[in-house]
Amino acid sequence: MRREHFDVIIVGSGFGGSVMAYRLAEAGLRVCVLERGKAWPPGSFPRSPYGMRRNFWDPSEGLHGLFNLWSFRGLGGVVASGLGGGSLIYANVLLRKEEKTFVRENLHDGGYEYWPVTRADLEPHYDSVEKMMGAQRYPFEHAPYRDTAKTIAMKLAAERMGHPDDWQLPPLAVTFGNPGQTPVPGDPIPEAHPNLHGRARSTCRLCGECDIGCNFGSKNTLDYTYLSAAKRLGAEIRTRAEVKAFWPEDGEYVVEYVDHSEAREGERPEVPSAMLPRTVLSADRLVLAAGTFGTSYLLLKNRDAFPGLSEQLGTRFCGNGDLLGFLYKCTDGSKTPREPRVLDGGHGPVITSALHVRDATEGGSGRGYYVEDAGYPEFFNWLYEGSNQFAVARRALRLGQRLLKGWLRLSRDSDVSAEIAEMMGDCVGSSSSLPLLAMGRDIPDGRMRLTRDGMLDVDWRMKRSSSYFRRVRETMEEIADALGGKMVHNPLSALSRVITVHPLGGCPMGRTASEGVVDANGEVFNHPGLYVADGAVMPGPTGPNPSLTIAALADRFAEHIIERSRRPGAPQPSTQEAPPWPRAHT
Repeated sequence: MRREHFDVIIVGSGFGGSVMAYRLAEAGLRVCVLERGKAWPPGSFPRSPYGMRRNFWDPSEGLHGLFNLWSFRGLGGVVASGLGGGSLIYANVLLRKEEKTFVRENLHDGGYEYWPVTRADLEPHYDSVEKMMGAQRYPFEHAPYRDTAKTIAMKLAAERMGHPDDWQLPPLAVTFGNPGQTPVPGDPIPEAHPNLHGRARSTCRLCGECDIGCNFGSKNTLDYTYLSAAKRLGAEIRTRAEVKAFWPEDGEYVVEYVDHSEAREGERPEVPSAMLPRTVLSADRLVLAAGTFGTSYLLLKNRDAFPGLSEQLGTRFCGNGDLLGFLYKCTDGSKTPREPRVLDGGHGPVITSALHVRDATEGGSGRGYYVEDAGYPEFFNWLYEGSNQFAVARRALRLGQRLLKGWLRLSRDSDVSAEIAEMMGDCVGSSSSLPLLAMGRDIPDGRMRLTRDGMLDVDWRMKRSSSYFRRVRETMEEIADALGGKMVHNPLSALSRVITVHPLGGCPMGRTASEGVVDANGEVFNHPGLYVADGAVMPGPTGPNPSLTIAALADRFAEHIIERSRRPGAPQPSTQEAPPWPRAHT
């Protein structure tokens, strides 16, 4: 049978794949996007324990959910599986990599990273992505946003630490307000074109659920932005299409994938994944954008089909300096006696503000980083307050005694409202605590390999970046002191383990095949027409949240492909489609 052929096949629909899909479809190329996960329209993200139990990705066990968790010796990783990739579970931050951190170290004399692109190279692409993603800053100047306790606390901490100018409200890919209107939670979002889900959206309701999927469509995730635009321009988007193999053949690339669309979720498949039938496609160009873990794993698994692939495959891995900490029982010292400082982590989007500790290249010391407030869904507060079962039981017993007195007519007071309120406790523990998320320039010296049984393995050790992590912990402790609280560090760090939500590297950019897997245009050395466009191409950490830089690089790579593919009479790209939301409240 004649297999279906495209100009470009894109594997993955995250920040690299989605940008590529839109830009290439805009240029008139026939594009096919293969995404292993399913589409997640508003209202489809589970919230119940029953639903969350099944919200993980492992098709061999009948799981086709959103979260894909990895565990290695030195770290764990959390990535997404779904149409829109990591944008479905990230915290919306669109920060640019600082200009002076595009370092160019001597890789042959103790250097760790060499960036073949500069901030100036990416500046126009940053602009384009911000526009398409509808970036808005948290509208802190408006009610009710100005009362967001965690934002107030982070600003106060920066001032007390002597760094008021290093605190900021970063651009967020969230719609807080409609064009020309004062931001209001829950307003309908008017869209110039229907999104690919065909579903209505509303402005941010400040529910803190960004990282488990926004059920209101308030996040300007990639399915609403780049992918919807790509589909309108003719790109074919196939979900539940898990790529297993690819190889060059007769001047084109052949791709095999497993179609999970008929799989019964929650039930183990009757046959092993390796024995499932595969669909075969071909294309003139192949773009791997399955994420750092996914792309590196696929290239390692299929490397025998690509002779001359750089020996740098699997190198320069890092977790972008991710470190989680917890502010605990903060107090307000301006009052006598001291009162609990309410931080209310469940109110607002997950991240509203960031404190930037500058890198040595920027006039600071050591490797720089950002510390951001990290909110969470409100149900975590209920879990926290219910975790002390002894205290709950004691308060319930007191309420039971009070009710029993009334039933036996030993008390004439039939109003038990206050007693029921007392049973809930003071709730100080949950209201005065808050996670902090740090990220920055750890050392990209990790190595990704395949084990003998074909599983992905990552050799990265926290100890090698110990100076960086020590400084991050010290800053977190300063924030805790400034807010009259205590700092509880992630207990896994005692075991020299961290959890990263920003894995980077594995297919790093370089000037030559001896330095990297791909060049500054994302094209794989020695294999014309094969590209990588995701976090795997980073030759080192970005410092801030890497999503915007990944997207900007993909925008740059797309221009290279478009220039290469232009033929006399071929359609020329139109002016970039304007998103249906403004860059208001910036």
